[in-house]
Amino acid sequence: MTVHDAISRAEAMLPGVPAPEGETDLRWQAIIEVGEYIQTDPEPIWPFVARWGSSDEEDVRLAIATCLLEHLLEYHFRTVFPRVRALAESDPRFADTLRSCAKFGETTDPENAARFDALVENLRGWSAA
Repeated sequence: MTVHDAISRAEAMLPGVPAPEGETDLRWQAIIEVGEYIQTDPEPIWPFVARWGSSDEEDVRLAIATCLLEHLLEYHFRTVFPRVRALAESDPRFADTLRSCAKFGETTDPENAARFDALVENLRGWSAA
């Protein structure tokens, strides 16, 4: 499977419907498969993150935040953060996605963490509804 195959598979399942409580959500599993390519092939993943990180579906945004966006920032902060900032400042739903991210890897570098935290603080109060 390639990154493009994984993205196509996930696209076919989204937005979809959350799995019943206690069952495996195949949408999340497909998003996790996309995440397998973050370290080696981030560029095709960014448009997918931008699209679905702005979804009307809160569950989809949470999957994008925790399975993809925080890891794009973890490994490719300098490349991805300007895009993240621009989209988050213009789209309340994507801002909500960003607020669901934890900091790992490059995002924990003091300078990067300060930029991340400042953006999240500036976005406080925006509603994805």
